[in-house]
Amino acid sequence: MNAPTPSTHLLPDVHQRAVPPALIEALKARFAERCSTALVVREQHGRDESAFATVPPPAAVVFAESTADVAFVVKLASEHRVPVIPFGVGSSLEGHLLAVQGGISIDVSRMNQVLSVNAEDLTVTVQPGVTRKQLNEEIKSTGLFFPIDPGADATLGGMSATRASGTNAVRYGTMRENVLALEVVTASGDIIRTGTRAKKSSAGYDLTRLMVGSEGTLGVITEVTVKLYPLPEAISAAICSFPSIEAAVRTTIQIIQMGIPIARVELIDANTVRMVNAYAHLTLREEPLLLMEFHGSPAGVKEQAELVQEIASEFGGNAFEWATTPEERTRLWTARHNAYFAAIQSKPGCRAISTDTCVPISRLADCLLDSVAEADASGIPYFLVGHVGDGNFHFGYLIDPDKPEERELAEGLNQALVARALRLEGTCTGEHGVGLHKMDFLVTETGAGAVDMMRSIKRALDPHNIMNPGKIFTL
Repeated sequence: MNAPTPSTHLLPDVHQRAVPPALIEALKARFAERCSTALVVREQHGRDESAFATVPPPAAVVFAESTADVAFVVKLASEHRVPVIPFGVGSSLEGHLLAVQGGISIDVSRMNQVLSVNAEDLTVTVQPGVTRKQLNEEIKSTGLFFPIDPGADATLGGMSATRASGTNAVRYGTMRENVLALEVVTASGDIIRTGTRAKKSSAGYDLTRLMVGSEGTLGVITEVTVKLYPLPEAISAAICSFPSIEAAVRTTIQIIQMGIPIARVELIDANTVRMVNAYAHLTLREEPLLLMEFHGSPAGVKEQAELVQEIASEFGGNAFEWATTPEERTRLWTARHNAYFAAIQSKPGCRAISTDTCVPISRLADCLLDSVAEADASGIPYFLVGHVGDGNFHFGYLIDPDKPEERELAEGLNQALVARALRLEGTCTGEHGVGLHKMDFLVTETGAGAVDMMRSIKRALDPHNIMNPGKIFTL
C-alpha cells in the first residue's frame, strides 16, 4: 500500500466565504451580548489543540442556550449560505474547530443541563455542553456512572460528534456503543430526533450512528441520550513496570486474549514517565509501564488482579503497586491524563503533532514497536500513551513551530505510522477523528468509492455545504 502525501501544515480547502453584514446584524438583534464579534472571542473559537497554522477566525461567535437558539442561527446561516462550526470546549486535536471557510461559531457550552436521569433504565439525557465530569458529579447519588473517558473534560456533544472513546473503552466501548438517541439541528435549521431510550430498534435507517462521528458536518447535536452503568462494588488500580515496551504489549495481548474483563489498561513509555514525573512531582519508575484498573465485586477484582499479576510476571513485569482508595486512583489517573501537558512543558515553546491509530490486538506489538523504533531513530522528542487494551495508541511529536524541518519530520513519522497501521488492517484514527489532519488517510483506508458515498450523504443533507465545511473530505 502506498502511503498518501501527508497534509502537514497546509490546510486544505481554505477559502473564506463572505459573511453579509445583515446576517451579523440579525444575530446581534436576536442574541445581543450573546453574539460576539470581538477579536479575542473569535480567535478563541478559531483554534483548538491541533498544531495547524493559524487561520482567520470565524466572523462571529453565538453563545447558544437552547435548541431554538441553535436552530435560529443555522436557519439564518443557511439562507445566507454561511458556514457554521459547533464549539464545545475546544479540545479537538485534528483541526475540527478551525473556520477554514469562515462563518459563525456556535458555542454550546452554556447548554449544560442534565435534562433527565432514568436510573431504572440506566440512561440519561443531557444538553450537548454537559461535560463528562459534570455528568458523573450530578449522577453520583444514583449509584450510576458514565464511563467514557477521553482524557480531556470534553462535552458530550463533542464526544458524540467525534465518536470519542478513551481509557475505559476496552470494557465499556466507545460513544458509538453508548449513544442511544440524539436531537440534531439539520443544515436547513430543522430539528430532528434520532433513536429512542429503548436498548434496540429495527426502525429505519440508523441516523444516530450516522451522526455519531460526523464531526459537525451533518448537523449540530443539541441533546444526547447515553447509557449509564452501575458503579462497581469494588475498584482497584495498579501500575506495573516492564523491562521493555514489547514486554508490556505482550502482557496486554495475553490479558485480552484470555478474556480477563479488565476495565482499563494504559501503556506509558519511559520517555513519557519521565515527563510525567517532572510535571506531577511523582516518583514512578522510569521504565515502560502499564496502568490498569479492575471493576467488579471484591472477589472478582481480586481474582482479575491476581491473574494479571501472574501474566505480567511471565513477561518480566515487576514493582506492582496497588491503589485502592479513590485518592490514590485519582492521583495515578490524573498523572496519565496530564501526559500531554507534561510533554509540552518538557520542551518550552513547542507544539505537539498528535496522532493516533488503532489495530487489531494481535497486530499491536508489530505496529507499536516499529513505530517506536522509527521515532527513536528520528531524534525528535515524543511522548507515547496507549489505550492498548483495544489496540489504540497515541504519539505526540514535539516540534519547534518556527522550524519547518521539524514539522516535516514529524509529519513523515505520522505518515509512516498510519501507513503501517493500515497495512496491518487497522485504522488511521482510533478516536481523534479525521478533521483536517487525516483527510488524505481516510481515502487510503476506505477507498475512493466509500468517500464518494460519504460525499453523497453530505450533499443530500447539507446541499449548501454550511455544516463545518472542509472537514473529513473536500467536496
